[in-house]
Amino acid sequence: MSTLLQTIEKETGANPSVAIIWMHGLGADANDFAPMPQELDLRGLPPIRFVFPNAETMPVTVNGGYVMRSWYDIVASDLGRQEDEAGLRASQLKVEALIARENARGIPTSRIILAGFSQGSAMTLQTGLRQKEKLAGMMCLSGYLPIAAKAGAEHTRESLATPVFMAHGRMDPVVPLARAEQSRDALKQLGYDVEWHEYPMQHSLCQQEIVDISAWLKRIL
Repeated sequence: MSTLLQTIEKETGANPSVAIIWMHGLGADANDFAPMPQELDLRGLPPIRFVFPNAETMPVTVNGGYVMRSWYDIVASDLGRQEDEAGLRASQLKVEALIARENARGIPTSRIILAGFSQGSAMTLQTGLRQKEKLAGMMCLSGYLPIAAKAGAEHTRESLATPVFMAHGRMDPVVPLARAEQSRDALKQLGYDVEWHEYPMQHSLCQQEIVDISAWLKRIL
């Protein structure tokens, strides 16, 4: 068993019955989204454990081999052309180990949300679609569906019951809106219930998005 990823954890109350595993983007780290529990409107929700993992460091091809925190290698700026499938699958196992730790701490998979921004969003879908049990939700911010051609064969029947929240900026220069729309359409075609939001922003988060995430959390939890 490989070692667990380093994480920052924040609990909104004693004895949390829900966990949100929230993954950062390329070159960022667990601190990136650690302020989110204070920014979201969580009134009326049960206590939540937010888990912010650090991806391991690796040389990233598209950044000239510079070593940074990354869930998988980005080989080309055209995200779909050459994908680091081995890296995606290796990180998937690490995310599944975090799910298993929450199970061991008493939170069932059906009360765990996978969330992520950009590369972390790709990891949310990479992992969430392949789970043998329904998750509480998948939250995909400014991301895309990786190794999309294999999602049809590899997604599980159980995962189809997991609601998906997708949000994207119309002017995103990193993950083009069209790539996110293709991902949304592919998920819908497979049978996933996708709630889609787009905003007048680039590769970032905005206040309206935080409001929409809060509303979605209240609906699914």
